Amino acid sequence: MKTNNVTPAEIRAYRAENPKLRERDIAANLGISEAALVAAECGLTAIRIDADPNKLLARAPELGEVMALSRNENAVHEKIGVYENIEVGEKTSLTLGENIDLRIFNWVWAHAFAVTKTDGDQVRRSLQYFDKSGEAIHKVHLRPASDVAAYERIVADFRLEDQSQEFVAEAFTKLNRGRTEGFDVAELRDSWSKMTDTHEFFGLLRKLDVDRQAAVRSVGDDFAWKLSEDAANEFFAKAAEKGLDIMCFVANRGIVQIHTGPVKNIQTMGPWLNVMDPTFHLHLRADRIAEAWAVRKPTKDGHVTSLEAYDADGEMIIQFFGKRKEGNAEMAEWRSLIESLATGSKAVAA
Repeated sequence: MKTNNVTPAEIRAYRAENPKLRERDIAANLGISEAALVAAECGLTAIRIDADPNKLLARAPELGEVMALSRNENAVHEKIGVYENIEVGEKTSLTLGENIDLRIFNWVWAHAFAVTKTDGDQVRRSLQYFDKSGEAIHKVHLRPASDVAAYERIVADFRLEDQSQEFVAEAFTKLNRGRTEGFDVAELRDSWSKMTDTHEFFGLLRKLDVDRQAAVRSVGDDFAWKLSEDAANEFFAKAAEKGLDIMCFVANRGIVQIHTGPVKNIQTMGPWLNVMDPTFHLHLRADRIAEAWAVRKPTKDGHVTSLEAYDADGEMIIQFFGKRKEGNAEMAEWRSLIESLATGSKAVAA
């Protein structure tokens, strides 16, 4: 949690002195949340708006083509498209569009701002959503083809009476990830072998009270095997070469954002591995992948194989599957790609 021990005026002054720094880096340097950084601009470039994700989903189609951005500490996932095929619920909501594909955990969304920035002759408009600790969940950036009038109507309708520049971060209690040791590996293997759908995996871990990474490390090479430290670079190079339709998942505590399709334009810039395709941009800190695993889960349609990358704290950074429709077997080309990736040293089982 970031504590806001810097005044809004001090935040704006530091920002003015460091115009080339990214917002996330400015917030980190000041020891504040990113939401506090945005809030300091209320009345200037930012407007506090209603943070209800279902209200956003009800109106977002009006904007037309936009860029949807979701990120965690080590991966930024950007999709260009429209919000469509929307399903709203009390606790979770979905968009199932061709390009913008989201799984939203409604209770996490707590603060939101409409932000308008002028950069020379260019005006940049966005809707930005944060959790109660001030961590960014999701951002909607307007594009040249977006409907600016619709954006202005949405901002006017969502505007809150409170336009304070102060932001007080609240602690976000981390969910119990389960045991990292002391669990019954034989029981884990038995439960794992009986899965008929990949979505059963989350319930399996909760029932056994086992941490996800610990489960992957312990279940055995027939279900999961460790990949090399350079697995992400190797994976993208091979996926681009083969032109396979992949699924790329990046999540934070409030959302999962998914790309489905090929990847083509892969670029490395310093520590960042980037995908720069027409409707999909990904920025991945490949140097922060502490462990990468190939994971095999049984389903009624045969085994489904994924690539999972974890940071040094055991948090999932990014996950990949092959494109697959329910009721169909996994693509042989996808399975072959994952099985061809270089392996790493075996982790010590719990």
